[in-house]
Amino acid sequence: QVQLVESGGGSVQSGGSLRLSCVASGSIFSTMAWYRQAPGKQRELVADITRRGRTNYTDSVKGRFTISRDNAKDAVYLEMSSLEPEDTAVYFCYAADGISLGRNYWGQGTQVTVSS
Repeated sequence: QVQLVESGGGSVQSGGSLRLSCVASGSIFSTMAWYRQAPGKQRELVADITRRGRTNYTDSVKGRFTISRDNAKDAVYLEMSSLEPEDTAVYFCYAADGISLGRNYWGQGTQVTVSS
């Protein structure tokens, strides 16, 4: 059974930093990613990372967020700095199954709130 367990959300003032963590279990995972969903908006990709470490970021977080992973732990991290109120959202961990191709998994979501 695949599980993704997230941690690290919270409330911070504008300009602050937070670190999100997600530990996956139950399979081997290829691409892992962080998505976010703000109230009244669609879920959007924040950043993703391949098993080999190739990264991709949405334009609004480039230079402020860093995604990384530890393949030995099946963990993915999101270091967020210079946070802005527009970053307020529920952040979801995502993992693509590297064995059963086409199967994807989501974490339960963690709230990030940035106040001005």
